Amino acid sequence: MLKKIFLLAIFIFVSSCGYKAIHSLKNNISYDFSISELSFEGDRDINLKIKEKLNNYTLSEKEKDFILKISSNSQKNITAKDGAGDPTGFKNIITVKIEILNKGKTQSSLLFVEDFSYNNDSNKFNLKRYEKEIKNNLAGTVTDKLTFKLSNIK
Repeated sequence: MLKKIFLLAIFIFVSSCGYKAIHSLKNNISYDFSISELSFEGDRDINLKIKEKLNNYTLSEKEKDFILKISSNSQKNITAKDGAGDPTGFKNIITVKIEILNKGKTQSSLLFVEDFSYNNDSNKFNLKRYEKEIKNNLAGTVTDKLTFKLSNIK
């Protein structure tokens, strides 16, 4: 009997946590802007991730309608070496420049720089896969910051 009450209490607490996906289509209504055109140059992987996350805002047309010109760059630096001169630490830096056009005129330009430091791996396949995952996560962070900035533009 005590187990049943305990399980019921846990179920009630877990089911009513209030979780909502931030970027679901239902919650897009809270952002009062749309993107009519996207143009990209630079790093292909970063651009694909940004485009994937911004596609939700191209579906509808709102009063604040933006044209975005996005230029991205990725850089991998060695941060540490061992006694033999082999790299032991890396830093991946992505830079995204965004020009925001509203009604044909340049409204503003944004520059986002995100970085992440990590250690070397002896398995090069796993290292490449990890670097790609890092690049995708950093691009996602930039996109989240961009959507916040666009929603606050008057």
